[in-house]
Amino acid sequence: MSFLKKMKLTKRNENYSKWYNEIILKANIAEKSDVRGCMILKPYGFAIWEKIQSILDRILKSTGHENVYFPLLIPKSFLSKEFNHIKGFAKECAVITHYRLKNLNKKNLIVDQSSHLDEELIVRPTSETIICNSYKRWINSYRDLPILFNQWANIIRWEMRPRFFLRTSEFLWQEGHTAHSTKKEAINHTKKMLNIYTNFVENFFSIPVIQGRKTSSEKFAGAEKTFCIESIMQDGKSIQIATSHFLGQNFSKAFDVKYTTKKGKTKYVWATSWGISTRLIGAMIMTHSDDKGLILPPKIAPIQIVIIPVYKTQEQLHLIEKIVFPLKASIEKKGINIKYDKRTYYTPGWKFNEYEIQGIPIRITIGKKDLDRGTVEVVRRDTLEKTNISIKKLEPFIPKLLYKIQDNIFKKALKRKEKFLLKVDSYEEFKKKIKTNSGFIFSHWDGTSETEKKIKFETNATIRCIPINLTSKLGKCIFSKKKSKQRVLFAKSY
Repeated sequence: MSFLKKMKLTKRNENYSKWYNEIILKANIAEKSDVRGCMILKPYGFAIWEKIQSILDRILKSTGHENVYFPLLIPKSFLSKEFNHIKGFAKECAVITHYRLKNLNKKNLIVDQSSHLDEELIVRPTSETIICNSYKRWINSYRDLPILFNQWANIIRWEMRPRFFLRTSEFLWQEGHTAHSTKKEAINHTKKMLNIYTNFVENFFSIPVIQGRKTSSEKFAGAEKTFCIESIMQDGKSIQIATSHFLGQNFSKAFDVKYTTKKGKTKYVWATSWGISTRLIGAMIMTHSDDKGLILPPKIAPIQIVIIPVYKTQEQLHLIEKIVFPLKASIEKKGINIKYDKRTYYTPGWKFNEYEIQGIPIRITIGKKDLDRGTVEVVRRDTLEKTNISIKKLEPFIPKLLYKIQDNIFKKALKRKEKFLLKVDSYEEFKKKIKTNSGFIFSHWDGTSETEKKIKFETNATIRCIPINLTSKLGKCIFSKKKSKQRVLFAKSY
């Protein structure tokens, strides 16, 4: 099989799911592991996650949050204390019952039945329970509040239908946990985190989102309110990108976490939790990429520029590098990540295809003829537009071009989101639109879980969120014809 045929991707309009999987594999981001439901993040994929970590970590610390780390294993009794929480997570939990193996013979290992744990341990599906149990030791008075914690961790939620980044049994994430003295302060922090996530996703990932609140049936298990940001993918399906939960006093009452007020009264603390995961990488791939491969936003790309010298002799390479090395060093001082690829065992054409699939925002090519003209060829990945530019003008040109690429892919995604936002007032039209995965459907709902369940059963569409920051307007529910306070967002989702 030729290289070009091997690198060629299935087209999105032919098989969107296959296209998505092929991009991940051929761009060398991840691959399936030997453990069903789990994936291996390869160096390039993990570099993207490290970029997410470095940027978001800096933002969180600048807003007063401190990093912590809690155990991966949680006693089963902790999860049992908050009924709605365990009810929501019970079917996804991995349980450790024994702590030792023994040799049956030279080739076989078996579980040592005498090593049964007195209490089973749950592999962390989320950390509210173990963190709240610790609050009980750390919080005594109002002086100990607020607590603003963040944790970078891995999570296990048993997944029967795995899909790269979107649904895997193990995934990486950031989870925040806070404790406050008042309900108002906790709710304000929940909304603050929603805004931080919104700005982070839109400004760095160029993914336009819609802020909203989850319905009672879709909210986080154990929360009073769950806020979220949702975005639409190129195939018209929705992805929940981040969530922020107002936990109220549910967990503090379950774990008896109290504090003494200034007036000497004893009260339960108010808590929040919020998170974003490697699912964001999947959303980025599906939002921006095309039939040629990845398109990475410059702000999140591990490599923002690749420079490829084209030469036949070592003398030509030496002349090219006399120009390239000082230029590279000068641009890197601006905080721009550059890769210089002079590998001889791959042709320039091979490299062009490789970096196109990997979504490197800018490719610069320089050869002997370019040196003679005093120019280089610059190719931007988002439009594949080629420009010959003077070497002398390249340094100030690059930051401006990176900004243009970031802005362009956001505007393109925003235009798609607006195209995929449809107002529908009849159930018949609703069913027709949903059948074609035609994006967000903005329709009236009567507010009952019964209607929500019936619509989901008949159409496989869920209420992605009740949009916030929108003026409520009375209407009639598309399904029951009962009064509705406002429109909500329906969609099929990942």
